[in-house]
Amino acid sequence: MTTTLAAKIAREYGTPCAVIDMDKVEHNIARVQKACDDAGVANRPHIKTHKNPTIAKMQVAAGAKGITCQKIGEAEIMANAGIDDILISYNLLGEEKMARLGALNAKTRMTVAADNSTVVAGLPKAAEASGRPLSVVVECDTGRKRAGVETPAEAIALAREIAASKGLEFAGFMLYPTESGWADAQKFYDEALAGVRAHGLDAKIVSTGGTPNLVNIGKLKGGTEHRFGTYIYNDRMQVAAGVASWDDCALHIYSTVVSRAAPERGILDAGSKTLTSDTGGLDGHGLILEHPEARIAKFAEEHGFLDLSRSNTRPNVGDVVRIVPNHVCVVVNMMDEVVMVRGDEIIGTLPVAARGKLR
Repeated sequence: MTTTLAAKIAREYGTPCAVIDMDKVEHNIARVQKACDDAGVANRPHIKTHKNPTIAKMQVAAGAKGITCQKIGEAEIMANAGIDDILISYNLLGEEKMARLGALNAKTRMTVAADNSTVVAGLPKAAEASGRPLSVVVECDTGRKRAGVETPAEAIALAREIAASKGLEFAGFMLYPTESGWADAQKFYDEALAGVRAHGLDAKIVSTGGTPNLVNIGKLKGGTEHRFGTYIYNDRMQVAAGVASWDDCALHIYSTVVSRAAPERGILDAGSKTLTSDTGGLDGHGLILEHPEARIAKFAEEHGFLDLSRSNTRPNVGDVVRIVPNHVCVVVNMMDEVVMVRGDEIIGTLPVAARGKLR
């Protein structure tokens, strides 16, 4: 980056501003697609990070088999843009959601996840409304203790329940192994697979997930696809996990130093409404590329509190700096648009089309 580009961004869009480097975006797409191809695993990227059909179509054009969404609202945005083969990796409940899911399933290939009987009991309404079967995968907890059935026996029972439900097709299993828990995930999957096969069922989809699991791609014998999300932009968490470098971080927040009231402190115009209070377990709230020893110590809504006590170089009031966020997915969801650049040139803006689609 040159000071010329920073000045252009500040002049044309103001700060704080989310900026994506399209050369890095394309590099990240190609890198992960190659990793999947080399491992013989299909790529089903999660759009929760970029939330934009244009980038989703770039991922599909590069070889992705389909996409993953977390919420129906995200899937509606993507399907309306012409994207086919969508997995919703989340339990869906309620009449309103079943009506929307039915409308989606009528026009695009949909798969949904379930980890309990209550969810399964509601899904036939969506299948009936769509006029065709709905594919369902069983979500399995393999160590994260978030969602998912906890035992292979529960996975087998739920698979049988899905297969016995009118309009539903048991499609397979969805897992999100911890970075060090793939051996345990293998044992879970092997037992679940043997169990469903004993009842005349099979798993055509075996979906694993997580950008931090990039180093584990292909380790699950029988895995058919992987769900990557954060890799499209990367962030400080992915660098800390060892699956990305600072050069792989494609999104930066451009922020202006608006106060230097004392030698060892300052204020950025990017606070919790821009950079999010989600630290991802890291110290501080982002890396300032121009002043890496500086610490974004805390937030108010529109104030980023700088601790400069360990910084050899210190910014002046009016300086525009670039910040790599801790957790880029949450940051993007707070933006109406991102600015696209190549090198030192601004090439346009991209709306965050699925922003705020929480249901």
